[in-house]
Amino acid sequence: MKELKGAIFDLDGTLLESMGIWAQIDRWFLAKRGISLPDDYVEKVTPMNYRDAAAYTIARFSLTETAEEVIRDWVEMSEQAYRFEIALKPRAGEFLRKLKSRGVKLAVATAQTPELYEPALKNNGVFDLFDAFAHLGEVERGKGFPDIYFLAAQRLGLSAQDCVVFEDISAGIRGAKAGGFWTCGVYDVYSDYEKEIILREADEYINSFAELLEPD
Repeated sequence: MKELKGAIFDLDGTLLESMGIWAQIDRWFLAKRGISLPDDYVEKVTPMNYRDAAAYTIARFSLTETAEEVIRDWVEMSEQAYRFEIALKPRAGEFLRKLKSRGVKLAVATAQTPELYEPALKNNGVFDLFDAFAHLGEVERGKGFPDIYFLAAQRLGLSAQDCVVFEDISAGIRGAKAGGFWTCGVYDVYSDYEKEIILREADEYINSFAELLEPD
């Protein structure tokens, strides 16, 4: 990783301890409609952008709401948590500052819109460390494809070969590798079910950012 010029980070489950919030939001959202959360639902929607996740949810549960109404409900339920409650993963802030001090350009590639990622990163004091942001609403395909990573790299002014992508889900690793990015899997308890897949497919793997703060 030492030769890389850019680092692109997924947000939920990679930089932020937020996947538990989304599991709870999914539970609340479906419970309001008299539906129990299926075991595979979070896994299915996590790689998707809001538009595709809403369409999937409406079709799967035969909801009468529009995609816009579903998305609005999700965002309203999550705003408070992203603004005030969600913390960075341990040592993530230190690692970001280490990269920045070495002249590495930093980007976020996330499913979340600016209404959520900006307050979360500002509340944790790291927003200004980033040089670029990209979210799934700006590209056609989800995290199983390289589109969002290409957009983030373009906004950094770098090629895929110059960047490492940090992701906590296998779809993200697969999409980034398809685009020619170096990849680093990041452990999260909510993606533990696919840890072995990520270990096989990622170029590197860490259980904590503390591992990347050890002396070179």
